[in-house]
Amino acid sequence: MNFDSDTPDWSKGDGLLPAIIQDAASGRVLMLGYMNREALAATVDSSKVTFFSRSRQCLWTKGETSGNWLRLVSLALDCDRDTLLVQARPQGPTCHLGTTTCWGDELQPAIGFLAELDRVIQARKNADPESSYTARLLAEGVKRCAQKVGEEGVEVALAATVGDRDELLEESADLLYHLLVVLAASGVTLDEVCRTLESRHR
Repeated sequence: MNFDSDTPDWSKGDGLLPAIIQDAASGRVLMLGYMNREALAATVDSSKVTFFSRSRQCLWTKGETSGNWLRLVSLALDCDRDTLLVQARPQGPTCHLGTTTCWGDELQPAIGFLAELDRVIQARKNADPESSYTARLLAEGVKRCAQKVGEEGVEVALAATVGDRDELLEESADLLYHLLVVLAASGVTLDEVCRTLESRHR
């Protein structure tokens, strides 16, 4: 990734920039850290998010002891050029307390859960079919997964037609889940689908 380390305004924070870490898939804010020029360069070079520790006065890469890396996706500066937005793919919990974010697990937009569910389903592609329904469905192949999408689509349509709100909620949840499964079985990610929708909107 190309990112000019001279572009940020390093003067305001004595050579440090706040770096807001965001899950690239769900949009969830994961943590806040600080970067100096060296930390930013290390992040770009390694694709692993690296910070400057103000207490220890040294660089540290998130995950170097826990294995819960933050894989760099993109970097952006705010309008004043003094704060970084770092989009990353977390490899495990971000917080040292074991939670997904440094603000706990509770604060999450409902729509963001789809991205988490997509990651879980993608991870089940190579799992033992006896270990979960998802792994078993994936092991049965694309045709079986596609069949389930068709069945659930009909159920959604029927629930909507008769005006059964509770049933519509349940069947819609089933449809979204099985759609993610067929995408995983076909080698397609939710992110790619969202990008397609986004391009159409533009």
